Amino acid sequence: MRQMTPARRFSYFLLKPIFTAFISLLWASCRVKPVIGEEHIADILKSGQTIIPCYWHQRQIFCIYYMFQLVKKGLKIGFLISPSVDGEIPANFVKQRGAHVVRGSHTHTGARAMRDLFQLINKEKVSPVNTPDGPSGPIYNFKAGTVMLAQLTQTPIVPISYAADKAIHLKTWDRFIIPKPFSRIQIVVGPPIYVAKKLNAEALETQRIEIEKAMLATDAMAEKYVHQ
Repeated sequence: MRQMTPARRFSYFLLKPIFTAFISLLWASCRVKPVIGEEHIADILKSGQTIIPCYWHQRQIFCIYYMFQLVKKGLKIGFLISPSVDGEIPANFVKQRGAHVVRGSHTHTGARAMRDLFQLINKEKVSPVNTPDGPSGPIYNFKAGTVMLAQLTQTPIVPISYAADKAIHLKTWDRFIIPKPFSRIQIVVGPPIYVAKKLNAEALETQRIEIEKAMLATDAMAEKYVHQ
């Protein structure tokens, strides 16, 4: 893992305001349409329960925007961010907006991250955001770890997506989406999905596939309504 040298610290000091300004200006320039499925979140806020918000790695920009809107409404949102120096800027960005940060990685510190997320949900009543196909794919593959976390904590998974009417798709493994400035944005929230506590491996895999389909259906709805 790379170390935080004085040179890197200085470069992050310079990059942080650039990153923050870019994201903030992009969010401000776009027109966000009324959220479809907002009633699901309203019920959650009313009940005070924790959730596991899930969206694909490629759709982070405006799903993160929506997470910060939920923070303003009183939902305790948490983000799992790489413990490497590369995670410094996003970790600071998230903290400044009132969300919780867990420094960990599903690939390098997976067991520890799972333990930390379990404690966040059960003890601190934080709703940890999850990109279930990240950090390296394959794209649209809902990994079993998120399903297991929902099962262990008895916390519902909530599919979330967004679409932009004008966007750039990067040539990365996840085809990362960057909306163009002044785009229309449609955010969609799917109904909460509960994972039963006692499921055998076969039933758990069936549930994983169903959740994956629900995530894709949420994407399709966002893509459909952003143009209407």
